[in-house]
Amino acid sequence: MKIKYSTLIVEDMDESIKFYTEVMGFEVDSKYDLGPAGEITLLKGEGETMVELIKNPDDSPGLFSIGMDVEDLNTTINQLKSKGAKVTMEPVQITVGFLTFIEDPNGVRIALIQHT
Repeated sequence: MKIKYSTLIVEDMDESIKFYTEVMGFEVDSKYDLGPAGEITLLKGEGETMVELIKNPDDSPGLFSIGMDVEDLNTTINQLKSKGAKVTMEPVQITVGFLTFIEDPNGVRIALIQHT
């Protein structure tokens, strides 16, 4: 999967890290302890793209969605389902290819797009 840099506010950092590493296949790049201001974990996907997870006392968890490009949507969604990913919208054809949505532990919608 290929992503662009996206920031997600999370409620449970450990649960979120587990989801993005074990289910989505990302790797932890770095972690930052901000003391009472919270914590940040940067996760690396394919290429130079990153996901930033932030837990802090001021912001509510969530994000409408983040977009990820995939080579083969059917294969990808089957792999993610087998790892426990929650599919919120089955694949549909769109103008640029095919689209589906899954959801992470915080309720953030993740759009998976196969461009044709």
